[in-house]
Amino acid sequence: MARSALLNVMVQAAFKAGKSLARDFGEVQNLQVSLKGPSDYVSQADRKAERSIREDLLKARPTYGFLGEEGEEIKGTDGAHRWIVDPLDGTTNFLHGLPHFAISIALERQGEIVAAVVFNPATDELYTAERGGGAFLNDRRLRVGARKVLSDAVVGTGTPHLGRGNHGKYLIELRHVMGEVAGIRRFGSASLDLAYVAAGRFDGFWERDLAAWDIAAGVLLVREAGGWVTDIDGGSKPVEDGSIICGNEYIAKALREVIHRPVPTK
Repeated sequence: MARSALLNVMVQAAFKAGKSLARDFGEVQNLQVSLKGPSDYVSQADRKAERSIREDLLKARPTYGFLGEEGEEIKGTDGAHRWIVDPLDGTTNFLHGLPHFAISIALERQGEIVAAVVFNPATDELYTAERGGGAFLNDRRLRVGARKVLSDAVVGTGTPHLGRGNHGKYLIELRHVMGEVAGIRRFGSASLDLAYVAAGRFDGFWERDLAAWDIAAGVLLVREAGGWVTDIDGGSKPVEDGSIICGNEYIAKALREVIHRPVPTK
């Protein structure tokens, strides 16, 4: 597949940071047996990865803005372009030695995501997309799943946890969806969840209370794989809203209807 110069910059930045994360991941697995635990080490790995990515991206395009999870936003002099980066999406997985985490890099142009990279260094799976150019896993073109009814579908989700999200609202949504689908999965990395929708591994996905860096790259991957992406209420700006529903046209619409189903009253 042919990549633009900008996408190549993003891929190389992800590969470089990925090598560092892969080394750190091995150390974290060893630290699991220590009394102190690996939390501090993971925080250092996270910040180190973001510094590496930021330096590489801003070296290539010094006038672009930069929004990352670990540092303050950099306002670019360009005004039209912004990098949106999660250097370690799936930190809890990383912390517990689970090889399901990713580097997520998106390029925003005048408010629209135009290029995306999601890279899992533990599996060497590289997901890429450019607006109008399709989505790819390594060099294989991706399409969202073709299932049309929820009863055949496996959907991903993100569950609120300690100190985050509206647990009561989510449990109602989960109860509604559980009764309609073939299976629900919670893997703990929104960028990879969306990449899995693009690859047809998940038929759909929904989650609330997300940050821009969690989903910016994944949104483009799903759209370029032929999928539908909205916020929870059906709006067209999930990155700004911080909530998302996606899948093919049939699954995304059906999933949204089920999630908004009224709660029965006694």
